[in-house]
Amino acid sequence: MKKTYFLLILFVLPLFTSCFKDQDDEINPSSVSEINDFIYRGLNFFYLYKADTPELANDYFANDSDYNNFLNSYATPESFFDYLKSSQDRFSILVDNYIELENALSGITKNNGMEYGLVRYPEQNGNVFGYVRYVLPNTDAANKGLKRGDIFNSIDGQQLTESNYVTLLAPDSYAIGLATFDGQTINATGNSVELLKGEVTENPIHTTQTFEVNGHKIGYLMYNGFTSDFDSQLNSAFGQFKANGVTDLVLDLRYNGGGAVRTATYLASMITGQYTGQIFYTEQWNADRQDAYAENGVFVSNFEGGGESINSLHLNRVYVLTSSRTASASELVINGLAPHIEVIQIGTNTTGKFQASFLMYDSPNFGRSGANLGHTYAMLPLVFKTANAAGNTDYVNGLFPDIEQAEDYSNLGVLGDVNEPLLATAIANIVGIPAPVPARNVSLEVISESKAQLPNYQVMYFTTKK
Repeated sequence: MKKTYFLLILFVLPLFTSCFKDQDDEINPSSVSEINDFIYRGLNFFYLYKADTPELANDYFANDSDYNNFLNSYATPESFFDYLKSSQDRFSILVDNYIELENALSGITKNNGMEYGLVRYPEQNGNVFGYVRYVLPNTDAANKGLKRGDIFNSIDGQQLTESNYVTLLAPDSYAIGLATFDGQTINATGNSVELLKGEVTENPIHTTQTFEVNGHKIGYLMYNGFTSDFDSQLNSAFGQFKANGVTDLVLDLRYNGGGAVRTATYLASMITGQYTGQIFYTEQWNADRQDAYAENGVFVSNFEGGGESINSLHLNRVYVLTSSRTASASELVINGLAPHIEVIQIGTNTTGKFQASFLMYDSPNFGRSGANLGHTYAMLPLVFKTANAAGNTDYVNGLFPDIEQAEDYSNLGVLGDVNEPLLATAIANIVGIPAPVPARNVSLEVISESKAQLPNYQVMYFTTKK
């Protein structure tokens, strides 16, 4: 059965929400057992790791009574979902508010504009500091003058630790206590900045630049999420690269946790262009669904449905900047391009997510239309894993860099500037000059980031209807 794709039409969501609220007096909220039945039906049919959970076998229950007793044996949908998940599944998610999830998949979040990473102190004492990765334009953080490289170690006067950072950073308003970091020691400055969250739509195309260095026209793109709503803008960015005569590309995915499979296909096709119709990735579903659902993802020359033509650079080499937070669709681009062109990865190893999901609602065909109005649970379970044209998959420990270089939190540099450490290494490799020696850098572990609390964190998804 051929998969067909469609865009989520977000402007209908407020109408649906109003309808849901207006009918509260007429609609009975779903029971836990009913929601568990939805979860079971979806996982029994589509779950990639179905074979790992005995209860998901098609013939496991002798009769309806046994099945209903199983549904009723879990007090919450969350506990039921967690039980059914395979031990090798790090990424399937269940949400109790699919409207929030749909918004997040379109880049709409409640956000103060400060995108940050959280890092353990060098002395490993349980304390944590934050570093600002980038600031979203037209947000409170931007208005307050925060910038990349700013360090903070407290919230509302309380030291950040491994055990409290989720709680401290959750409110809509809080004050960050600024600090300095010299590569060894974090020192509070005594200054603070009050930040307020509001609804923000993030354009994932954060920075584009074209440099001319030693006869090379080098394009640079910092791309922070595979968000389908911005596909045309991404294509326009490549149109500008093409008009500028770009001969080399540095693709910065170090903070990109993934997103839409279709957008990953478009991006890979923008980088290349000479492989239209050839395999970008293959799919492996569970044994019950493989024959009917699996199909090859191929390089394309137009957007889905005969849309706009893709602006392709026809490159035979691309440089990709990565970190441990580079995941899912970002890894799909790296892995999918590797059999076709030279991919030079600079940074640290990626997350290791090669599986894709689609958003399942409680309806007869798991689509949005006809969803049960008694609840707003939905799930994004893993349904297939990807492999590239050479068969490479199962990279659970991530994709490892050709040139290893961690970020130095005491010298992050300016994104898109030729002297930014990771970009400078890429440019040196492109033009054949000695790479700058990175500043001293204590090896510190990033334990979380601002986007980790979003419902679509590190999701690789496709939209489908059957």
